[in-house]
Amino acid sequence: MITHKFSVGQTLQFSPGLGEDSKSRGRYKVVRQLPEASNTLQYRIKNEMDGHERVVREDQMKHR
Repeated sequence: MITHKFSVGQTLQFSPGLGEDSKSRGRYKVVRQLPEASNTLQYRIKNEMDGHERVVREDQMKHR
């Protein structure tokens, strides 16, 4: 069983993948840990500046 690397409330750096909007890069807070999808853990995160929420893969996040 895979476990989440990041915790709810933790502030992280989001880096979008190729072909995704690079303007969305920045600091986000983890709002919720989501179930595994296609062998990849996911998170619901919230932008600290504008409040926009999105769902991202764990490999798109890193400690700031």
